[in-house]
Amino acid sequence: MIALILYTALTGLAILPLLLYLRNPYFFQDLRYTISMIQIGVWMSKFKKQKPFYSILDRFLDQVARQPHKKFILFEESSYTYSQADKESSKVARALSSYAQLKEGDTVALFLGNEPQFVWIWLALTKLGCTASLLNSNIRSKSLLHCFSCCEAKVLVAGADQRGAVEEVLPTLSQQGVRVFILSEDSGVEGIESLSDKIQQASDQPLSPQLRANVTMKSPALYIYTSGTTGLPKAAIINHERLWMASFVQSLAAVRSDDIIYVYLPLYHSSGFLMGLCGAIEKGITVVLRRKFSASHFWNDCRKYNVTVFQYIGEIMRYLCNTPKRDNDRDHKVRLAVGNGIRADIWADFVQRFGDISICECYGATEGNVGFINYCGKVGAIGKEHFLHKMGCPYALIRYDTEEEEPVKDSRGFCIEVPRGETGLLVTKIGERTPFTGYAKNNQQTEKKKLRDVFVKGDLYFNSGDLLKMDNEGFIFFQDRIGDTFRWKGENVATTEVADHLLMVDCVEEANVYGVKVPGHEGRIGMAALKLKENMDFDDKAAYQHVKNYLPSYARPRFIRVQEALVVTGTFKQMKAKLAEEGFNPAVIRDPLFYLEDNKGYVPMTQEIFSSIAEGRLRL
Repeated sequence: MIALILYTALTGLAILPLLLYLRNPYFFQDLRYTISMIQIGVWMSKFKKQKPFYSILDRFLDQVARQPHKKFILFEESSYTYSQADKESSKVARALSSYAQLKEGDTVALFLGNEPQFVWIWLALTKLGCTASLLNSNIRSKSLLHCFSCCEAKVLVAGADQRGAVEEVLPTLSQQGVRVFILSEDSGVEGIESLSDKIQQASDQPLSPQLRANVTMKSPALYIYTSGTTGLPKAAIINHERLWMASFVQSLAAVRSDDIIYVYLPLYHSSGFLMGLCGAIEKGITVVLRRKFSASHFWNDCRKYNVTVFQYIGEIMRYLCNTPKRDNDRDHKVRLAVGNGIRADIWADFVQRFGDISICECYGATEGNVGFINYCGKVGAIGKEHFLHKMGCPYALIRYDTEEEEPVKDSRGFCIEVPRGETGLLVTKIGERTPFTGYAKNNQQTEKKKLRDVFVKGDLYFNSGDLLKMDNEGFIFFQDRIGDTFRWKGENVATTEVADHLLMVDCVEEANVYGVKVPGHEGRIGMAALKLKENMDFDDKAAYQHVKNYLPSYARPRFIRVQEALVVTGTFKQMKAKLAEEGFNPAVIRDPLFYLEDNKGYVPMTQEIFSSIAEGRLRL
């Protein structure tokens, strides 16, 4: 009898996983994710309690002690071990401490592209207890000065190739008493100091942890810039807690300690820096660093460096799929791609062409307080609802009026949560476990991202600005962005910044900038509706020269629509939705249209140009 009971019990245990799987096909993925979440929670609790505070730098130093000779950075024909990186960063720290008189709590702005020195300088600043402000290496002039002033940095460190951009704003920086260093052995310009020679002369001995003794989990670690509706970038404050959480994405994506990750996304962005570099440090893996993405060199690099994991944005996958097919397309060791923004059709095409590569789609905003990860590999989804995740990060999708650009309220004045299958605005509760640290020196924009009295009187939520949809299985799908920002070429574009520049063109009286969808492309490309000054024609040459001089390529309006009057709402808000829907088809739009032709300027839009774009013969 006992044997029968035991046999029955064992049989039940044996078939239990099968029953659970039949009830929930994603049971095992859910279980693995649950275990990972619990592990991360335990680690974070441990790090917070440790005295002194255990930072990502301490994790790096532990990796140095554990595996000093393991390759950390592979860059072009050079390679650096964890030990070498430690010594290089110590030399930078000593040079900056001696010559820039940096101390704990100071902020230093970094203005350089992807290169090993970027990593050494950041590690050096962290060793000194300083905060790094990661400036977009494409910005110039007014935007550069604005970003610099946001973080109140006392020192600017620029790459040698940024000399021209630095010299342009040097008079203003000098007036503000800012020390400017350039990664060169001599500067040749008054007000700019060389740094490379000082680094070479410095000692590589370890620095005392006492230099950063007062740094805590809540201390600012970084400023990372995100597009702002004020017309200029906003400095998102990334504290050490947030940095840790972002670094754990690789663990959730099943990155292993023997992986080699390919990072070509800009290190001044949260994707490349937090998920890529910091995630690699957390796992103790090797980083293949490239200055910028190249579709023609991508797979050769993967083969050359034995890459097993790479990061992506949606456009990257499309670029790779658009390259000419080769016999060795599947000849590589890549097993995992982690990123965001891939379209469902590109997802399928990519895997079919390049082999059995797991794709882990993620979602998150630099300044946001929630993120999702598609740990099940569901094609097209950005994540999956999980009870443990929602307990820690309470969020909701609420009904949103895209024309009025505001949440829909019920009769009591509260927001309405949408049912599954319906698109809604993602909002996340702001609390101790899900803080929103906001933007440096920009209280107005910080407050603008907050929603009050959402479901009950007195509650407080973060407004993501993103429209999402959840299906019946709990998978979450990205639908669109709202408000004053759209995404193109992996970059967020603030419409008001672009409009402000267009208004500086002499013939323009009013400007309404928005993003339009383009067949076969992710995101939206920039378009502007203009009202011209009385008795003036559109000056295509002046407009082209201005956007070329003052805006990065991804932010320049590719299409111009000249209107007699710009349509506004009853509260005088510019209406973008209808314009975006109408697009740039000259057969539909009777207003004069212009197209920004590469290296030529704005030319009249024709049906032939439109057809070339729609059919994919003309690449944007």
